[in-house]
Amino acid sequence: MIDYKKVLLKHTSTVKEALEILDSSGIQIALVIDDEDNFLGTITDGDIRRGFLKNISLSDSIETIIFTTPTVCQLGDTKDEILAIALEKKIYQIPVVDSNGKLVGIEKVDELLQSNSKKNKVVLMVGGLGTRLRPLTNNIPKPMLKVGNKPILETIILNFKKYGFTNIILSVSYKAEIIEEYFGNGKAFGVDIQYIHENKRMGTAGALSLIREKLTESFFVMNGDLLTNINFESMMDYHISIKSHATMGVREYDFQVPYGVVNVENENIMSIEEKPVHKFFVNGGIYILNPCALDLIPDDTFYDMPTLFESIIKNKGKSISFPIKEYWLDIGRIEEFEKANNEYNDVF
Repeated sequence: MIDYKKVLLKHTSTVKEALEILDSSGIQIALVIDDEDNFLGTITDGDIRRGFLKNISLSDSIETIIFTTPTVCQLGDTKDEILAIALEKKIYQIPVVDSNGKLVGIEKVDELLQSNSKKNKVVLMVGGLGTRLRPLTNNIPKPMLKVGNKPILETIILNFKKYGFTNIILSVSYKAEIIEEYFGNGKAFGVDIQYIHENKRMGTAGALSLIREKLTESFFVMNGDLLTNINFESMMDYHISIKSHATMGVREYDFQVPYGVVNVENENIMSIEEKPVHKFFVNGGIYILNPCALDLIPDDTFYDMPTLFESIIKNKGKSISFPIKEYWLDIGRIEEFEKANNEYNDVF
């Protein structure tokens, strides 16, 4: 995703300034915002030429030629979703906006079509015992259970590969030999795979202390029992653009109280809410960390990811959330495993 600031215009900019942006950027589009940074629309060479036919001059404001209904995509849209939009609309650049309609970047379709390998590593935690999925996990590690006729872990790895993240580190323990025999060095899957062995339970962050020297760029950490079609590239771009030390993928979770809730002050009933719905954000098990976060992880000790985030916050580090609106399923129990198999073909 391209930094939108390179092609940014104020609504008061002149036609000459718009032409200069279009000439210098090389991506044939400029994005227009107002004084409060709200996205107003786009300017292309065609818009300017049509303006010239209506006798505007180079010194005139661009306000009369802004295209105010451009096609946009949402932060977190998958690569396939963005390409589908581009194909339908026959466009080559798509502004990216967040849930509030604010600009966060611009996607170039030709770059999406390229398979650019990124340096950022992906650490997948695949050493759990899978006790809640027994007897399915009596003889096989949970990430190797088949969903959609392939291991859960294979789907995870191929999804990262789709977005150019091909440097994979698997943190293994329980029945590690099954995982290593299946994936090997990763070349058969178009990725590079390395392994770290947990000789004892180290938590979702503790194992990172074993590979500090390998993690020199912002890197993903993800649980090996998640099925999701999240746009990993957008999440990494978001993390980097905000200069976050730690980013957590979060899911909205709600539950409905099955009764009328009575709000009381002293003995007085102030109001009654009939079966209210409470909403929360919950940890989605997908993280991006800067290497500096590794300094907070103790050596050879059980340490989980929520504790690391608490430590980062305590030390005044920048930790942010990345809302996951795409498909997401934590396969921790038999009913979730069955649900995954029922939904896999429709989602993936």
